[in-house]
Amino acid sequence: MAAETTGQTTLRDENIQRAVTGFALQQYKFKQVCLVQSSSSWKETYFKEGATELTASGTRNIKGVSRLAGFPYVEPNWTEASVRHLKHAGEGVVSWEDAVTNSIDVMQRTLLRVGRSVAKSVDDAIYTALIGDADINTAAAVATWDNATVADRDPIADILIGIRDIQEDNYDVQENGWLLLSPKDHTNLLRNSKVINNPSFKTADVVSNGVVGQIAGLNVVVSNSVPADEALIIKGQEAATWKTAAPLQTAVITDEGIKFTIRAWEVGVTMITNPKAIHRITNTQS
Repeated sequence: MAAETTGQTTLRDENIQRAVTGFALQQYKFKQVCLVQSSSSWKETYFKEGATELTASGTRNIKGVSRLAGFPYVEPNWTEASVRHLKHAGEGVVSWEDAVTNSIDVMQRTLLRVGRSVAKSVDDAIYTALIGDADINTAAAVATWDNATVADRDPIADILIGIRDIQEDNYDVQENGWLLLSPKDHTNLLRNSKVINNPSFKTADVVSNGVVGQIAGLNVVVSNSVPADEALIIKGQEAATWKTAAPLQTAVITDEGIKFTIRAWEVGVTMITNPKAIHRITNTQS
């Protein structure tokens, strides 16, 4: 096999593809709150498990079973649901002239934006699925987090109510729990003395994949995929599963002397398996 030099097309393409993938992986915010599994099917059928703790049916109890007596009968319940995979894809074109002569690093910016477009689309789809299930917990904020009456602002109370509601449905959300915020609500949180003076509050030493700190035992993630006027608490890797039929892939199509076409795509879908492990806080903004 002939040796390759740094100017050859195959090496350039490989470097571009690695760059696109690297940029995109840095941008995903919500995959980390899901259980991620691969799939070879286009349609996913799954079962949502009931959150109520099991109790014995009939006249016998789980506690106090007599010697040699039969065990009391307990039965979990599941509800069947199905979803279909969605393809998230984008491409950008860079002319040969721009790639080699432009004063703006067009290639670098195109790599960044193509990767981000796919990651943002996936995050949007995950969040839409998280709030779209009719069985999740929902409660309005005690008062908006930017309320004109400063004393009425109490995001800590809203967060603790959400934690309580999830725990009452038998999920320990303070073990791998997450709080998903919009940028404005994150700002409102940091401006609130009840938050920053709370002993459970701390900022992240290094921000990674949107994780900016912790409050009340929850990892705090900030993303524009969270709509204004709401926040979300979720039990990580238990409430939802991201099924991926095709992980993030990239391709570079080189038309020598004319252009580079940079593509990125991913195929997957979100399954809400335990909706009661999710709590939506509404009316957070005036």
